Amino acid sequence: MQAVSQTRDPYALRTGVGLAAVHVGALAVFLPHTFSWSAIIVATVLYYLTGAFGITLGFHRLLTHRSLKVVKPLEYAVAILGTLALQGGPIEWIATHRAHHAHTDREGDPHDVNRGLRWAHMQWLYRYNDARLSKAEQLRLAPDLANDKFYVFLENTYVWWQVALGLVLFAIGGWSWLVYGVFVRCVATYHITWLVNSAAHHDGYQTYRTGDKSTNNWWVAFLAWGEGWHNNHHAFPFSARHGLRWFEFDATYLTIRILAALRLARDIKLPTPAMLDRLALKPNVARTP
Repeated sequence: MQAVSQTRDPYALRTGVGLAAVHVGALAVFLPHTFSWSAIIVATVLYYLTGAFGITLGFHRLLTHRSLKVVKPLEYAVAILGTLALQGGPIEWIATHRAHHAHTDREGDPHDVNRGLRWAHMQWLYRYNDARLSKAEQLRLAPDLANDKFYVFLENTYVWWQVALGLVLFAIGGWSWLVYGVFVRCVATYHITWLVNSAAHHDGYQTYRTGDKSTNNWWVAFLAWGEGWHNNHHAFPFSARHGLRWFEFDATYLTIRILAALRLARDIKLPTPAMLDRLALKPNVARTP
C-alpha cells in the first residue's frame, strides 16, 4: 500500500509541502546578513520552550500519558508552546501518539519502524500512510482533549499561532529573528522529535520486556530532554520519569521535580519497584535509585 501516490492522500501532500517549505526557509541562514547573535539566542530560547517544555513535557508526558497534573493555566500555557512547535494540533498529535503505543512496531502504528528508518523518521508524514488516523479516530483516541473547547480552538488555529509568532519576531528583529526563530528552530525540533520514533526504535539497549523494538538511546535522550530512554517509556508509558537508572539523565523529569517543588505539579506517576522487577530483562538491575 505504500506505493500508492501521495497525491491520493491530501493530508500527505499538504504536510509534505509544508515540511518542504519550512526546510527551504531554514536555508535562508546562508543568505548574507541573516546571522546575528541575538537571533541565535531567540532561536535557542524558543527551541527549549516549544520543544522541551511544549512537546516533551506538554504534549507528551502531560497530555498524552497524563503522567502528572499541573494547574490549569500552566497546562494551557504549555499546550500553546507545544502548538508553536508546528507539529500539528494537540488533538492530532496526542491521538497519533496514543495510536503508536497501542500498535507499537506492528500494523496500525503510524510510524512503524519495520517499514524502514526513513519511514519512521519522517516519511510517514508526507507519504501515503494506511495507519494515518481519520478525524473520527483522533476524536476517539483523544476524547479528553476533544471535549475541551480550548484544545479544539488550538487544533483549528495551530498554523495561525506560528504566523503570529513569525510576525512578532520579524517586527522586533527583522529577517534574522524570523529565519532563526521560526524556520531553523522548527527544523531542529522536528528532527529531534522524529529521532525518538526512528533511532530510539533501532539503536540502543533494552532494559525491559516490551514486545517491541523500543530502545534506550543515550544520545537521543541527550538531544530530546530524556525522551531517548524510550524502552523505559514503552514499558511504563504512564511514568513521568523516563530515565529509570542512575545514569539515565532525564532533563524533563528534573523540570517536573522543579514544578512539583513550586507546587505547580502534583500526582506525579512513577512505576513501583515491583513493576520494574516484573518487566526487567535482568532482575534487580532496573530499580530506580
